[in-house]
Amino acid sequence: MDVGKWGIEPSTRSRAVTTGTPVKVLIVEDEVHARQGLAELIGDWGYRTETAQDGLEGYEKVIAWSPEIVITDLKMPRMDGMELLMKLADSEMSLAVIVLTAQGSVELAVDAMKLGAYDFLPKPVDAGRLKTILTNATRQRETEAEREQTRRQMRQSSSLGALVGQTERMREVFRLIERIAGTNVSVLITGESGTGKELIARTLHELSDRKRKPFVAVNCAAIPETLMESEIFGHEKGAFTGAMERRAGCFELAEGGTLLLDELGEMPIGIQAKLLRVLEERKLRRLGGSAEIAVDVRVLAATNRNPDAAVAAGQLRADLLYRLNVFHVQLPPLRERREDIPLMVEVMLTEMNAKHGRRVTGMTERALRRVKECEWRGNARELRNAMERAVILAPEDGKIDLEHLPPETAKAEATAKAEAMAQATVDNAAVQLSVGTTVAEAERKLILKTLEAAGGNKTRAAQMLAVSLKTLHNKLKEYERKEPEQPGEKEL
Repeated sequence: MDVGKWGIEPSTRSRAVTTGTPVKVLIVEDEVHARQGLAELIGDWGYRTETAQDGLEGYEKVIAWSPEIVITDLKMPRMDGMELLMKLADSEMSLAVIVLTAQGSVELAVDAMKLGAYDFLPKPVDAGRLKTILTNATRQRETEAEREQTRRQMRQSSSLGALVGQTERMREVFRLIERIAGTNVSVLITGESGTGKELIARTLHELSDRKRKPFVAVNCAAIPETLMESEIFGHEKGAFTGAMERRAGCFELAEGGTLLLDELGEMPIGIQAKLLRVLEERKLRRLGGSAEIAVDVRVLAATNRNPDAAVAAGQLRADLLYRLNVFHVQLPPLRERREDIPLMVEVMLTEMNAKHGRRVTGMTERALRRVKECEWRGNARELRNAMERAVILAPEDGKIDLEHLPPETAKAEATAKAEAMAQATVDNAAVQLSVGTTVAEAERKLILKTLEAAGGNKTRAAQMLAVSLKTLHNKLKEYERKEPEQPGEKEL
C-alpha cells in the first residue's frame, strides 16, 4: 500500500494493541483501490476487516458477519450509502456507521447524521482522523451497558443524570438525549436562563464515549470581544500585545472530549465565520499562527435566545446555525412543568442536606403549595437557590415551612391568588345579551356587572375594563341620571 497516498506516518500504521476479540469493521466502497487500501490500513491497526463493493452487498454482509462498525461511501451503484444507512437504522442493529463524503458535501453528511450515522469523514481520507473516529466508535461498545442502565434509571426514577422530571415534555427531552448522546452530532440547546442547558450538555458528555476526556464550557457572553478569538482558538507568543507565551484555546483544551459554547448568540459575527470553518474542516489555526492543528472535539451550543430571531437580527450566522442545529433540544421553563416541582424539591433537599451537613426531613404542605404556585422566573436555578436557603434556615430534623422560603415567594403567592380570584369572579359574572341589544345598553350592562364583580371597587373595575377611573365615574353618573331599562335591576 502507498503510505504517502493515505497521508500517514509509519508510526500511525503500526499495529494497534488489542485486548480480547478484535473489533470487526466492514468497509463498503465501490472503488476497488480505495476499498483494499482502507482494509489494509485498518487491519494494520488491529481491527478485523471485511469489504463490500456496494450497499446491497454491504447489507448482506452486515446480516451474515455482524460487524460493530461500518465504513461506507455515499455514492455507489445498486444501493448507495444513504439507503444502506436507512436500512441499518430500520433494523435497529447496534453498530456505528461512519460515512465517507466528497469534499463540499456537508449537507449530505448532516442528513446522514440525522439518520443515525456515528460520524462522517471527507475524501480523500485523513488516516489520523479515521483512526481517532474508529477508536471513539470502539469505545462506544464499552459504554452501551452503562447507557442501558441509565435508561432503566430514567424509567424507574424519572431522572437522567442530574436532570429531573416526570412530565411528558421532560420525558421527550430524556428520550432525545438517549438517542443522540452516543453520537458525535452537534446539538443546539435552547431555553430560558436557569432551565438547565449546561446540565443537558454535561449529560450528553457523560453518556457519550468521550466521557473520559475533558468537558469544557465557555460562556461567550462573559468574554470580552477582543479576547474571544484567543480564548476559543488559542494564540501564539507575540500574537498581540501581552501575549507573552503560547496558549491553547478551548478547542485544544477539549481535545477528544466535548466543548459547550454557551450563549452562542453573543459571539461576534467574524469569529462565527472562523468557528464554522473549524467545524467543517476539524482544523484550527491559533491567533498569530501559521500551522493548522487537527482537533477532535464534539461541539454543543446553547442560547437563551430564539435562534431564528437571532439570525433575522444579524446576530447569528444562518450557515453556522445550520451546522450546529443537527439536533435541537429545547428545555421548557419551570412554569410550564409545575408537576415536576415536588420531585425536584425532593432531589434538591437530599443534595443540600449532604452539602451543608443538615438533616431537614422535608417540606410542609403549605410550603410546597407556595413553591408550586411561584413563577420562578429564574427557573430551576432560582428554585435551587431557594431550597439551599431553606435548608440552612429550617430546624434540624424538622421541615421547611413558609418562613424559611424567600420573601419573594409570598409576594408571588399573593399575586397569583389575587389574579386567580379576580379571574374566577369575572368568569362567573357573565353578561347576558340578547339579539338587538344596543351598543350603549351592552356597554352599560358590562360596566355595571364588572363593578359588581369587583365588589364595588371602582379602581379595580376600571383596571378590569382597561379604562381610566375618570371615564368610569362619568359613565356611572350618566347611568344614575337614567332609569334602568329592565325593571328590578340593581343600580350601583
